[in-house]
Amino acid sequence: MLDAIRIYLAVAETGNLSKVAKARGLAVSSISRKIDSLETELGFKLFNRNSRMVMLTDAGEQFLQRAKNILVELDEAKSSISALNADPKGLLTITAPSSFGRLHVAPAVVSFLKRYPLMDIDLNINDDIVDLSSQRIDVAIRIGTLPDSDLVATQLAPFRRIVCASPQYLSQHGHPASPQELLQHNCLSPAGRKTVPGLWTFAGVNRSAALPVRGNFRANDINSLLLAAIDGIGIVHLATWLVSDMISSGQLIQLFSDARDPSQKMQPAIHAVRLPGRSHATKAQLFISHLKSEFGEPAYWDKPFLNQ
Repeated sequence: MLDAIRIYLAVAETGNLSKVAKARGLAVSSISRKIDSLETELGFKLFNRNSRMVMLTDAGEQFLQRAKNILVELDEAKSSISALNADPKGLLTITAPSSFGRLHVAPAVVSFLKRYPLMDIDLNINDDIVDLSSQRIDVAIRIGTLPDSDLVATQLAPFRRIVCASPQYLSQHGHPASPQELLQHNCLSPAGRKTVPGLWTFAGVNRSAALPVRGNFRANDINSLLLAAIDGIGIVHLATWLVSDMISSGQLIQLFSDARDPSQKMQPAIHAVRLPGRSHATKAQLFISHLKSEFGEPAYWDKPFLNQ
């Protein structure tokens, strides 16, 4: 199949079966059979062909980048295996969102450097979505639903939000029995007009649209919302990776089970992304594997919620 993918890419580039056949020292009929075999394997046509021209179908266009990535991944895997016996060294540049980066990525970087002392790490902690190519970033941590792109993505953990409040708040204002009752409570939310996907959204409630909750405190910093909730100001809907320790210690109480919306085709997650084919790919893969090992499966911050 890999040879057929290489032939498909060559034909897509040249638009000519004869040129590809000549370059490979094969008959045109052999090239055509390889394409037929690949189309049968994939279940869709890659080219519209006649005696005068070869053109990619819409499906063939969509498969083009994925096919390139398959070959890049294979080459990188070979490089990784050949480098297993060598001590990794050199610079790796990583970027991660502020709060998640401080809580979970920075400790993993420390343990990575203890294991691979010849490595150098530049860790960028900020909430900007940076362009990996122009900023020369080797690994970026992205949270949410990834848009379509040429980046190679590895899922590190699911992304979950839970609704929680402090015992103090609940003793003063009561315990909402359902998400709909949040409309009668003081709900603390991010500031700004930008809609945060999944915030105050619950499967089967309000047609899976965000509930129009209200509250007397908004902030553009989730740690500020967290601290306000711990101090009894109101209810928050925050990521499990942020509130896990507070739930375990009893500073916050989870109000409802984490019911994910089954109708949502692309579930949000925490990913590590990198550019395909970059010279630091082997070291990037090594760091991503280390992150997956450090976070665990399920991720250590999700363990308090598994039986709820």
